Amino acid sequence: MIEVKQNNDEKHGSFEAVIDGNRAGLMTYTWAGEDRLIIDHTEVEDAYNGKGVGKEMLIKAVEFARENNKKIIPLCPFAKATFQKNEDLRDVL
Repeated sequence: MIEVKQNNDEKHGSFEAVIDGNRAGLMTYTWAGEDRLIIDHTEVEDAYNGKGVGKEMLIKAVEFARENNKKIIPLCPFAKATFQKNEDLRDVL
């Protein structure tokens, strides 16, 4: 099971994926004003490639945006591609 934890401060934040106590991936973002966050980087540890770790972190970011009435700007190529493939996530763009 993939657990995703969020870390957030006034300027930056991240979503960290953990599997069985091991860090599986990290998605970082920067705040653009009070209403938007820019996803600028996504990385998944080699051992967890192809297991949906990146998408789980993006889903958590989308849930956070929806719950807090925020918008996401996907600068990271992975996030941008995932939004293009998943129409159901695009309401936060």
